[in-house]
Amino acid sequence: MSISHPPLLPHVPSLPSRPTMSEVDKSQPVALGASRVELRVSCWNLLDRDTLTNPNPCVVLKQLSEGQRTEMLCFEVYDANGAEDAGFQDDAFLGEAECSLGQIVSQTKVTKPLLLKTGKTAGKSTITIEAEKVTSTNDFVQLEFRAQKLDNKDLFSKSDPFLEIYKVNRNNTEQLVMRTEVINNNLSPRWEPFRISLHSLCSCDPDKTIRCVVYDYNSSGKHDYIGEFTTTFREMHEVSSGKEMEFECINPKYQEKKKHYTNSGTVVLTQCKVEKVHTFLDYIMGGLQIYFTVAIDFTASNGDPRSEHSLHFINPKEPNEYLRALSAVGEICQDYDSDKKFPAFGFGARIPPNYEVSHDFAINFDPDNPECEWISGVIEAYKRCLPQIQLYGPTNLAPIINRVLAPASEEEGSGPPMRYRVLLVLTDGVLSDMPATREAIARASSLPVSIIIVGVGNTDFSDMRALDEEDGTQESGGERAVRDIVQFVPFREFKKAPPAALARYLCPLPLPTSGPFSWTCPTRALRTDAG
Repeated sequence: MSISHPPLLPHVPSLPSRPTMSEVDKSQPVALGASRVELRVSCWNLLDRDTLTNPNPCVVLKQLSEGQRTEMLCFEVYDANGAEDAGFQDDAFLGEAECSLGQIVSQTKVTKPLLLKTGKTAGKSTITIEAEKVTSTNDFVQLEFRAQKLDNKDLFSKSDPFLEIYKVNRNNTEQLVMRTEVINNNLSPRWEPFRISLHSLCSCDPDKTIRCVVYDYNSSGKHDYIGEFTTTFREMHEVSSGKEMEFECINPKYQEKKKHYTNSGTVVLTQCKVEKVHTFLDYIMGGLQIYFTVAIDFTASNGDPRSEHSLHFINPKEPNEYLRALSAVGEICQDYDSDKKFPAFGFGARIPPNYEVSHDFAINFDPDNPECEWISGVIEAYKRCLPQIQLYGPTNLAPIINRVLAPASEEEGSGPPMRYRVLLVLTDGVLSDMPATREAIARASSLPVSIIIVGVGNTDFSDMRALDEEDGTQESGGERAVRDIVQFVPFREFKKAPPAALARYLCPLPLPTSGPFSWTCPTRALRTDAG
């Protein structure tokens, strides 16, 4: 969803007042057979709550109800200048409008008056919502720009330039798709390369007009216009052959008034690289087999299973948190599992017959065949296991990760892998072997392996969040993770939510849409609208 306020300099509310690198678009999970729709929002004649400064508008989108065919949406408009401190309270409220998604999609463009909380209209304020179907491609493009000899807009120093990129729509409206970081005091800046989806950049239309504007940053928010140029993705893509492309940065007012005006500098496109990204469904429908392994934390920090306060307490009236998490996540996972057989392990407990501590024991106590039939089989094995073990410690996760790595490592080099392994870990807290776990994850990142960690209970999950946030730039034990393979979710945030909420969070599973593998999406993969 994009937000614009035509009378003002286009503003992206999620960015700070000082423009920074925009975040990469991430694919959202969509049900098979569904379509993705992009909503563009513009507001006109907004109320001016503060006479000293112009409003800094932002839109909060709320889903009021959900049905099988339609969703009621509420668009609330706030002044971000006041909302930062007020937390979107009434004094920053500029109006709202309700509309069904079906109405927007069927009409493609809907304009409504903004209403105040009292039900009265907010002056002449209106909101327009436009819908555009998202093309099924998930390709991304890597772009890099630099500039040369830009006009200087500052009196005692040099300009602080940044670049904005707009997608020009069929009705000549524009959508801001990217804003670079500011380069201070530099008339020949080189901006950081960035990655953006092809849909966001040009709606996957190589001939759609793309407008690029260069500004000199001012802390007041009134940035000085330097110049602009237009292009298309078809033209930009010529850079992929290895050559650079130079655009004249033109200020139309200078061009009209100055006799010998040439340009206000030049902008050079130095990189335009398309990255093919396949979806989770592409892999599944192409024949990739998914295998899930379950690992359960049996450390003493969970509490004595005989106590009703324990996370492992078996209550005949209500399942404990481990059972609820295992059922909620497992029932999602088993739909994708190839053979519906789940190797299930425990860690951090003393096990019979010698009651030595183990960090990778089969919870069915059959080391030669640790598989359980369906998630219901894992649940039954878990219940039978609890009375036979002693919860102990420490909380070591590396051994179970290495166990899952073993078969993946054996298959490496035997041709394009058609098996992908996902480790589902249920744990209550802090790791005792963080360095070893990071090292194991770094090794796993070059194999067809992903890890889902579900936090059970109310413990501090800082370690788990840290593993989730590490994106391949981290180094562990001298080894660098080449891609992000960990996804963490605290189950407490979904205890009262319907199963669909957790499904939307966890799916698509963290498969490698890009990375170090030499293999590509299987040739039998079918293109669908389920992006």
